[in-house]
Amino acid sequence: MSTRSLSKGCFVFKPSPKKRKVSRTTADYFREGHSDLEDSDLRFATCQSLQKQVKSETEQIEEELNEQLFDNLVSFLRRSHSAFQEKKTEWMCRVKSREIPTAALVLGVNVTDHDFTFRSLSEVLQNQVTPYIALLEAKDCPGIKNLMQKLLGQLMNCCIDVDSSEEEDYEHVPRNRVRCSMTSLINWYENATKRTDSDTPGKKRTSSRHCQSPPVVVIFKDMESFTTKVLQDFVVISSQHIGEFPLILIFGIATSPMIIHSLLPHSVSSLLCIELFQSLSCKDHLSTIIDKVLLTTQFPLKLSEKVLQVLINIFLYHDFSVQNFIKGFQLCIVEHFHSNPLSILCCQLEEAKRRVNSLSHNQCENVRRLPSFRRFVESQVSEKQIALLTADSSLKEAVRQLLEDLNVYHENYFPILRCLHVFTSSLPKYPLGKQIRELHCACLENRVWETEEYESSLQLARMLNKSDLVTMLQKCVEILVSSPGREFDEIVEKLKEFLTRFQKLEEVYQEQDESISPQKELQKKTNLHHLQKTLLEMKESRRSKKLTKFEMLRFEVVDYIDSLVRRYLVPADHKTLHEIVYFNTASVLREHLNAAPRIALHTALNNPYSYLKSEALKSDGGSISNKAPDICIAYKLHLECGRLINLVDWLEAFSTVVTAAEGPTADAASLEQVDDVIHARFIRAVSELELLGFIKPSKQKTDHVARLTWGGC
Repeated sequence: MSTRSLSKGCFVFKPSPKKRKVSRTTADYFREGHSDLEDSDLRFATCQSLQKQVKSETEQIEEELNEQLFDNLVSFLRRSHSAFQEKKTEWMCRVKSREIPTAALVLGVNVTDHDFTFRSLSEVLQNQVTPYIALLEAKDCPGIKNLMQKLLGQLMNCCIDVDSSEEEDYEHVPRNRVRCSMTSLINWYENATKRTDSDTPGKKRTSSRHCQSPPVVVIFKDMESFTTKVLQDFVVISSQHIGEFPLILIFGIATSPMIIHSLLPHSVSSLLCIELFQSLSCKDHLSTIIDKVLLTTQFPLKLSEKVLQVLINIFLYHDFSVQNFIKGFQLCIVEHFHSNPLSILCCQLEEAKRRVNSLSHNQCENVRRLPSFRRFVESQVSEKQIALLTADSSLKEAVRQLLEDLNVYHENYFPILRCLHVFTSSLPKYPLGKQIRELHCACLENRVWETEEYESSLQLARMLNKSDLVTMLQKCVEILVSSPGREFDEIVEKLKEFLTRFQKLEEVYQEQDESISPQKELQKKTNLHHLQKTLLEMKESRRSKKLTKFEMLRFEVVDYIDSLVRRYLVPADHKTLHEIVYFNTASVLREHLNAAPRIALHTALNNPYSYLKSEALKSDGGSISNKAPDICIAYKLHLECGRLINLVDWLEAFSTVVTAAEGPTADAASLEQVDDVIHARFIRAVSELELLGFIKPSKQKTDHVARLTWGGC
């Protein structure tokens, strides 16, 4: 009798080091596509450092802007919960009426910014009010059962400070073993918040920053997207248990608070005790971001007029998203450091001066190629020109001085820009714009004092009253005193002198004349000849009327502001080496941010090589390659047709292109089999084109389809 044995073993096959794929870093992608890799690591490090600074600054600004809103919400939650905790009469009355405390948070139509706002709000509430917070989205809650599952899942996994020995009692409950109902939620809440008699004062179920029985906060991030039935069921069920545990709702609203009454009938909305909260408008939010990030010397990188206008237009005409505006600015940072070899000098002044000393000869040549530097060289004497174009040491010395001049220009530019905005933002019809970003773009585009809008602003400013002028001058003094500019001491003294002269000036100036005024002459009895003579005298007096002291001082103030504008608000592209710190490639930014799906689809279907990068797909201008995807072949054939396309002719042309490489040697059986396959491929390609919106079935002829694009019906 033969015996058989079975052996088991574990064998390890170590991968060959040659086949191991090395993962690429972000720096590798940053250096990709450039033959000049000199100082690429330093540029990448500078880019990352600037990105982190911008991110940190913008997050801090957003926290400050939302601080008041969050404080009001925290106060509302504490006020609503204190009644439950202390068992006040107000809460008992609310229990009898089954009202749920509800905060209607109106955030605006910038929906893409809501996620950041709710994340920040959740952190604030967890730190100050309660650890029990659930964030619900409509896409996750198509029904009440899904809503309860999501709610219980988030609450049972919430992170609270508990004793490790007691945490096992209720924290790690398998979610699939819990029945998702309001009763389960109440039982979990009681287990999570109760205290045993054996607990010592040092052992607490909740953190010391939370109250004894913290409320459960449910946030509906996008209330408009929830179905009416889901909201109604949840509100009705919750209202029946409001006396058993403290529940507070927060509705995230993008449109109007009236949406609550549109989604919920009166019998359901009457179960909510609603308080309205309004966030800062997205336009004011953007103005603050631009004022504190772009219009300062804190960050070395600046945006040109065209680039800034692209970002603002996307904000105003597409999404109203401040987060997308910030991401667009971060994209400008990456593009600038990736495409500009001299961006290593786009840093703080002292660091830039140190980096100038280590510039190589190739980088010095890059400096000499800059248009602004070439204009600077042409303005020098011949000996200086030769030194700048041939000696790297002379070039480096000039670059250090030019970078310092550019830094001084920015230190002076932004305060004077704000002073000009103080004067122009209150003028009728706002000739130079109401927002400072509009004035900034006008100053970057060309010499603002040469525009008609500026002349109109000066004429209106010369008609301002005394109180407005004094207020504007006081604001200008505050701006200049707090600015880092080195040349503002003399300007501040001059403005203070104007203020002193206004204080000493009489509000109404009347010329003292011993003779009787013509107006009083008219009040006397007179004949027609005397009346005509008097009127002619009055007309002459108006023509030769002298300006009052106030009018002369007002003209002097406006002229002085005009001189500051002409001196300090020179466009940036007139300054030497502005290319180092200004990102001005608006076309690249527009290509990345302004999506053009029609052009992208046409390019992909008409020339698949541009995306697939396969050598087999290369073809001459009008030819159709049989190696291309079926949808590309069908698309290029449909471009040759008119308004109506015969499906039979289209199929024959498609089959001809596909079988072009097979030759006449194939037998009849194989051809018949291939025809079925080709027919199926053609049907799929036509269906895909119909899905993309290029064709549609025609009611005129059953065997035809109609074109919808590029001259179609």
